[in-house]
Amino acid sequence: MSNWLQQSIVDTGRLPLFCYFVALIVAFVATRINVRLIRAKVGWFRNVSVGEMHIHHVVFGVVLMLIGGVAGFVLSAGSQIGYAAAASVFGVGSALVLDEFALILHLHDVYWEEEGRTSVDAVFIAVAVTALLLIGLRPLTWDYGPLVDPAVLIVGNLVLAVVTLLKGKIWTGLVGLFVPVLLLVGALRLARPGSPWAHWFFDGGSSRKLVKALRREERWRRPVIKVKIAFQEFVSGRHDLPSTRRTRRHT
Repeated sequence: MSNWLQQSIVDTGRLPLFCYFVALIVAFVATRINVRLIRAKVGWFRNVSVGEMHIHHVVFGVVLMLIGGVAGFVLSAGSQIGYAAAASVFGVGSALVLDEFALILHLHDVYWEEEGRTSVDAVFIAVAVTALLLIGLRPLTWDYGPLVDPAVLIVGNLVLAVVTLLKGKIWTGLVGLFVPVLLLVGALRLARPGSPWAHWFFDGGSSRKLVKALRREERWRRPVIKVKIAFQEFVSGRHDLPSTRRTRRHT
C-alpha cells in the first residue's frame, strides 16, 4: 500500500488531489451520519443555532473552502505536504457545501425532501470526477495522433458534451468529458423526455420520438433510478418529507 501511494500518488504530484478526494468522501459520510443522528434526536446531536437562527453547515463549508483555497494559493509553490493539507481543508469545505447544494439551488431548505436528493447527486458527481482526475484522465482531451489539431479536438468534444447534457444525459456528459467516445454515443442517442432537447425538437405529446423516449425511460431508466435512490438512501437517509414546492403549487 505504501509503495502504491508513493509511486502512484506522491511521485506523480497527485498527493493534494488525493487528499482532497479522501477528505471529500470522509467529510460527506461524517456529515450525513451527523445529520441523521440530529434528525433522529439521538443524544447531544443538535442543529447549530444562534438564537432562533439555524446555521446551516453550508456556511462552515464556504469558510473552509475560502481558507483551503487561499492557503492552497500560498502553499502551492512550497512543500507538497502543506499544499496537501490545504487541499484536505478545501475537500472538507466542498463536502459541506455540496451536501446542501439543493438548498443553494432552491433557495430554501429542502434537505429531507425529494428535491434534496440533488445534493447527494452533486456529491457523487464530484467524487466521480475527482476519481477520474486522480487516475490520470484529463477532460476534453484524447490523443488521436498528429492527424487532428488539439484545439479542434477540444472544441469538438465540448460541442458533443453540450449536446449530450442538453439531451438530459448528465452522467454520460460528465464522464464523457474524460472518455470522449461516450460523448459521441450520448449526442447521437435519443434525448430523454423532459430534457431541453426534447422540449425544443420533439413536436408535441404525440411525437413518435417522444413516445419512444418515454418508452425507453420507463423500461430502462426507471429501474436504474430506483436502484440509485435505494443506494442514496442507504448512504444519506430517506428524503421523505412532503415537497414544499408541490405544496405551494396546490395553494
